[in-house]
Amino acid sequence: MQNLAGPGVLSDCPTRLTVEILSEKWAALVIFALRQGPRRHGELVDVVGGISRKMLAHTLRRLADYGLVERRAGASRRIEYRLTELGETLIGPIEVLNDWARDNGGAVTAFQERAEGEGPLA
Repeated sequence: MQNLAGPGVLSDCPTRLTVEILSEKWAALVIFALRQGPRRHGELVDVVGGISRKMLAHTLRRLADYGLVERRAGASRRIEYRLTELGETLIGPIEVLNDWARDNGGAVTAFQERAEGEGPLA
């Protein structure tokens, strides 16, 4: 991507933080899974689907380090994870990305299939 605004502008772009947070494969899915309220670890494994318990623990810890998720003892002292107020602010942007994927995912897949059929670029 060409930086037309001058040197250093992209290096301190606020978008970098968002990309850093959401670049982990599972982060957006875990945040989205917590949008309806607190969940226990096992519930999140089931809701997210395809994530290992170890990777979920890593993702939750990372999101907590950003102040987006908190770990609490819930009813009967079971540990639950919930979004913080800051974490809830990411639900809207993730919904926008979800809408984009729903609207454009077929076009991306079709492009990839065409590109595979054409072989490597010259």
